[in-house]
Amino acid sequence: MPVDPVCKTEINEDSARTTTGQTMHGANEVDPTAGTRSFYNGEWYYFCSLGCRTKFLAAPNTYIES
Repeated sequence: MPVDPVCKTEINEDSARTTTGQTMHGANEVDPTAGTRSFYNGEWYYFCSLGCRTKFLAAPNTYIES
């Protein structure tokens, strides 16, 4: 299981990727309360919430292990 790089919570990858609907323009939507993800520097990172994802995107090098 992937681990949230901000709070170190284990994330269920399937839940974070499950489509719950579509936008009016046809883009897939997921339920951010079930986990979310972001693509950074060639790799997917998974997060327990939008708050953790926002913190990561503001300063990703703070959370990425060298």
